[in-house]
Amino acid sequence: MSLVKICGNRTPEDVLTAAEAGADFVGMIFARSGRRVDAQQANAMVRALGDPLAARPLAVPPPARPHVREEAEAWFRHGAQLLESYLQSKRPLTVGVFADQEPEEVNAIAEEAGVDLVQLAGEESWEDCLLLTRQAIQVMHVPLADPSSDPMGLVEPGFAVGLMLDSAYGPYRGGSGRAFDWEVARRVSSRLPMFLAGGLTPENMNEAIATVRPWAVDVATGVEHAGRKDPALVRAFVTAAKSEEASA
Repeated sequence: MSLVKICGNRTPEDVLTAAEAGADFVGMIFARSGRRVDAQQANAMVRALGDPLAARPLAVPPPARPHVREEAEAWFRHGAQLLESYLQSKRPLTVGVFADQEPEEVNAIAEEAGVDLVQLAGEESWEDCLLLTRQAIQVMHVPLADPSSDPMGLVEPGFAVGLMLDSAYGPYRGGSGRAFDWEVARRVSSRLPMFLAGGLTPENMNEAIATVRPWAVDVATGVEHAGRKDPALVRAFVTAAKSEEASA
């Protein structure tokens, strides 16, 4: 069983459907994309889910041991524990998705929208996470046809609390509905908690989780019909990700 992020939401109805289905994270895209929303639209989605994380009493975060910031495995395990502690206070968490935007712009939009977390999906450096006012998920893009790719060589601890692997395909480098080689993701997931994205659908969810064992899965295209979120597909995706078969 994996945690679930439904991304590319554009209306309050979208996020309420995801929440009712059992999603753990809902994403709103502020980067260049066909699913792009503005801060006002995102704020309406945030408000539909109730108070933002910052307005709620938080569970005590797990203590960080001194070596955590130097070791990728320990750092991202700690990051997963931190996000899980946030989920005890609010579920789903709202995530603002950005790409190649200045930190000042990211912070201003995130504040106006009221999102809980930020996701960096462009060419941002790991150090850019330290300039943000919210905890960050960093996306690394994996070529579609490169089974020898080793993202771990580029992972840096001490910055983003979450790591996502997505396919490097299409004009937006993400949200394409295309999967990369899951063996690459499996090697990373065997070492640390990570989000798996790229080409996931309700139909391939059991296989994806059985192969990769990701801490969380992320979907946009795979739960859409005619370019809009399909409630039936959203429910089917969450059910598949959290099913007994996916845990086996």
